[in-house]
Amino acid sequence: MTVTVSGPLPDEVYDVVVVGAGVVGAAIARELARYPLRTALVEASGDVGDGTSKANTAILHTGFDAVPGSLEARLVREGRDRLAVYAEECGIPVEPVGALLVAWDDEQLAALPALARKAARNGYRRTRTVCADELRRREPHLAPDAVGALDVPDESVICPWTTTLTYATQAVRAGVDLHLNCRVRDVGEGSRRSAHRLATTRGPLRTRWLVNAAGLYADEFDRLLGHTDFSVTPRRGQLVVFDKLARELVSHILLPVPTALGKGVLVAPTVYGNVMLGPTAEDLDDKRATGSTAEGLAFLMEKGGRIMPDLLEEEVTAVYAGLRAATEHDDYMIRSHPGQRYVTVGGIRSTGLTASMAIAAHVVELLTEAGARPGTAADLVPVTMPNLGEAFPRPYQRAGLIEADPAYGAIVCHCERVSRGEIRDALAGDIPPSSPEGLRRRTRALGGRCQGFYCGAAVRALFDAPAHGASAPVSSSPGTPSSGREAAR
Repeated sequence: MTVTVSGPLPDEVYDVVVVGAGVVGAAIARELARYPLRTALVEASGDVGDGTSKANTAILHTGFDAVPGSLEARLVREGRDRLAVYAEECGIPVEPVGALLVAWDDEQLAALPALARKAARNGYRRTRTVCADELRRREPHLAPDAVGALDVPDESVICPWTTTLTYATQAVRAGVDLHLNCRVRDVGEGSRRSAHRLATTRGPLRTRWLVNAAGLYADEFDRLLGHTDFSVTPRRGQLVVFDKLARELVSHILLPVPTALGKGVLVAPTVYGNVMLGPTAEDLDDKRATGSTAEGLAFLMEKGGRIMPDLLEEEVTAVYAGLRAATEHDDYMIRSHPGQRYVTVGGIRSTGLTASMAIAAHVVELLTEAGARPGTAADLVPVTMPNLGEAFPRPYQRAGLIEADPAYGAIVCHCERVSRGEIRDALAGDIPPSSPEGLRRRTRALGGRCQGFYCGAAVRALFDAPAHGASAPVSSSPGTPSSGREAAR
């Protein structure tokens, strides 16, 4: 159970190395942890979930609008069911708010029955068309020219940060090695008898089987092993986050009729109590272009004004942008290469969060079919994660918890009501944050309307305190204390 952030890598041959610690790579590592294998999860950055996984729309999809018969459709459907159960077990915040696919003219209204039939082909049969009057009753702040909607009652919002961290934490506690700040530069392809030799920024790493879950860089990694099956075009999605006072304006995820570029601009509540507007869909050449632009934000505000004019009267808390791994194909690019003992997991778009657990199970099946012998699966020891969602009791609301440990009543970040105890726990966690930004994703500190203006110095002082420690490797401890929903169940 080791998390390393610097220094040389172990001089051993792993059974499986998973490259990329986003939500999909972490899910694969967690699934592999169920087997008697020596597994490593390697990540180029200093934290898990530090790429596409940290900047998405945070929706737990039903898969109603996936391409029928596609691998994505199947894995989203299976993954949603798995993740819904897993989230309840582990304390990942999920709110089943439902979605309304809003039609703004007669042409879009006429398209709704076909979308309902498509949903049924994907195994989801709970959609229904609602008239303009019902739509206005359910969402009174919508612009008045909405003419109807398709109701998708089982769409939910989820915490993407906690999901990735939960997978990785459970994997590490079960014996998976996590190597951060470990970018793979080249792969010396192994044979049936010899191991792959990965050249990384932290030295060589050897493995018998290799899984590519490198997200935006999955195509480049694939080429290191001689494959040209797909190319990743980074598709930037800019988003606007409105203050918690806007939350009463929105009851559902409000979706547009989808286009070839994606689901379009939506308005949705978040599990943190905010309202989100976005994303844009901008195909770029630069896989590091995660900055927001004046043009993109102006586009979103114009779209938001058409959807819900009252929303633009509310304060904006934050803006951010993420890059999705779009390819020239309309399906996931998950491929097994048995002769190389290698599996590619590419082209995982915005549905990857929902499908992550099913993708992981599918990858283990592919490894087994290719000749790996993972052994007998065992149940993993459950984990309970700190609750970041507003729909469940937070530590500052739990008198018994505060009485037992007053640190949970000492508020450091007043916008998000984050206590000193929560920050302490995050810094002492199995996978501690490597930056204040990582601490924000674990606690919500610095994420409120002041964006750290008032609490920033105090939060950074706690992060930099000697007790936190910055040396590596960091030994994980299954006994790390955690706050969460367990006392609220």
